Amino acid sequence: MNRWKDWYNQGKRDFQKAKLDYDHQYFEWCCFTSQQAAEKTIKSLGLKNGINLWGHSLTEMINILSDKSTGLEIDFPLNIKNSAKILDMFYIPSRYPDGFSTGKPEDYFLEKQAMEAINAADDIIKFCESILFQS
Repeated sequence: MNRWKDWYNQGKRDFQKAKLDYDHQYFEWCCFTSQQAAEKTIKSLGLKNGINLWGHSLTEMINILSDKSTGLEIDFPLNIKNSAKILDMFYIPSRYPDGFSTGKPEDYFLEKQAMEAINAADDIIKFCESILFQS
């Protein structure tokens, strides 16, 4: 059974949660939840095409889906690749105090990074949707 729709739907739900985190000024969690939304959506794209992606690096997943050996050769535009790199930077330090020499993630993540994360996730989700739901 191919569960790509479950991954896609959870990614969309995570994206809604990222927006709530932003609205409530949990900027560090907004960054992480945006990364998770994009990760699950990219994984849904892989699953729909018979590729089970592992790990958490969006950049690596995009590289795999772009590779000729997969038979997909999805052409990810530069802005999508850059959005993945932005979100990859938020995966660990947005959650763990030891991501920085002192303080906690809340002390380091600002509204600016949270908005950047939401925009990056939105771009990735829309790109994946353009492939997932093409007629």
